[in-house]
Order: sequence, then C-alpha cells, then structure tokens
Amino acid sequence: MAKTQLSYRVSERRACSTLGFPRSTHRYQSVADPQEALRIRLRDLATSRVGYGYRRLHILLRREGRMINEKRVLRLYREEGLALRSKTPRRRVSCKKREGRSHTTSVNERWSMDFMSDELYDGSRIRVLTLVDNHSRESLAIHVARRIRGRNVVEVLQSVAKHRGHPEVIQVDNGPEFLSKDVDFWAYFNGVKLDFSRPGKPTDNAVVESFNGRLRQECLNAHWFMSLGDAQKKVDVWRWDYNHRRPHSALGGAAPSEFAKRCAPSASATLQPPEPSAVG
Repeated sequence: MAKTQLSYRVSERRACSTLGFPRSTHRYQSVADPQEALRIRLRDLATSRVGYGYRRLHILLRREGRMINEKRVLRLYREEGLALRSKTPRRRVSCKKREGRSHTTSVNERWSMDFMSDELYDGSRIRVLTLVDNHSRESLAIHVARRIRGRNVVEVLQSVAKHRGHPEVIQVDNGPEFLSKDVDFWAYFNGVKLDFSRPGKPTDNAVVESFNGRLRQECLNAHWFMSLGDAQKKVDVWRWDYNHRRPHSALGGAAPSEFAKRCAPSASATLQPPEPSAVG
C-alpha cells in the first residue's frame, strides 16, 4: 500500500479505495501475545535435547501442560533459528548441532579443515589436506599425498595438537574422510566438536575456502611438481612465508603468526619449523 501511495502520489484513502482494500485492515496493529515465556522454554528444551525436532519438542511442551498445537511450535521453532541443521551425519558422536557459528575470540577456539586436488608434472593426481586456525588465520598444516584417508587425517591432527593443543571445534565438510570413524573417535576422546557444513554450502567453511584460494593462486598454480616430495617441499616454503611474512587483510595487515602472538603468546604457533630453504 505504501508503494502505491508513493508511486502515484495519492492519499491512503484514495489508494485503499482504488484497490478495494479496507483502511481498517491496512492500519491494523497486531495485539497478539509474543509468547516470550514459550519461546524461552522452547529454546531451553532445544538446547538440552539437541537431537529433537519440533515434533518431539511439541510433545515435551504438551507434557508440561502447555496446550498449544504443533503448527505454533513449528513457527516459533523456525523464528528462533533452532533448525540450523536439517540433517546430522549418522553416528557422529562428536558432531556439533543446532548452535549458530559465532565469531572466534582466541586461537585454538575453532579450526577449519578441507581438501584440495592437484597433479604432478606427469598428470598423476595428488590430494592436499589444509588445516587453518580461524582466529589467527595461521596455516597449521598442509599435507600432500596421493591418497588421504581418515587415519591420515588423524595423524595430521595429532601432530599439530602435540605442539599446539587441541581446538574446541573443527569445521569440516561432509567428505568421507571427515565422516570416518577414525576422525570421530579422535575428536570424541580429545573433547573436540566436529562442525559439519550443510551440503552444498561451501560458505559455511569460508575461512578455509578463502585460504585454499590463496594456496591455489600463489603456490599450486605457480609451480610444476616433479614428485610428492617436491610438492610437499614447495608447499612448506609457501606455508612458512604465508604464516610469517604475508600480510593478511582480515588481520589489519599483520602476518598470521604475528597476530597470534598478540592474542595469546603462549598458545600461538611459536613452534613453527625454521624457515625452509627456498626452492626454484
């Protein structure tokens, strides 16, 4: 109605009359109860019962004596943003569910992990595992191999955690290596939550996706790799430069390792390997 008034420069009365729309309906202000108490209780139940959908939560509310129908629970369930994950991976004990992703405030709070593909000079395919700290943007590990399975992912994580400690959460996609029992077992017994991206939503893991773009542009596309050892060596040189020298726009122009030291000197990756020898 407001658009009609602005477009034709007519009064509210004229616009309503032309469209056959009652003015009383146009001016109506809802007096419905916002049901804050019900919303709070629904959020509490959803937090304590992370595997329950709105139907089971409706049953719990009815058991408490709240005579409300299922449609109202569904509406409030959606408005409160409790349906962030429509489907969780089967048997993932360490899977993080329902909570939204907040901004990180310290190193080791949240890591991100992903895979890339490339090839050697002769066309042989290789895979690259990347691991990044979301807060400091440090590259914690880049592992190159022909095949990388769940147990290989665990070996990389364990190697990094030995010097740096364990994160609270690791963001991953739904690749079979990350869904493996090896990774889930490691995460569960080390108190680490696995936060799986929604299928078809790479933006859920934006930090590592951005990092992969820089790695692709500045290293993988800039070199020929003669062997796996050659590829790992060149990647390590680039990683050291990225962590210690390359200015990062998200960090105010500071290098990731410099930013990490400002945040928490004791928790930063000060145990980075010495500068590797340059390669041609």
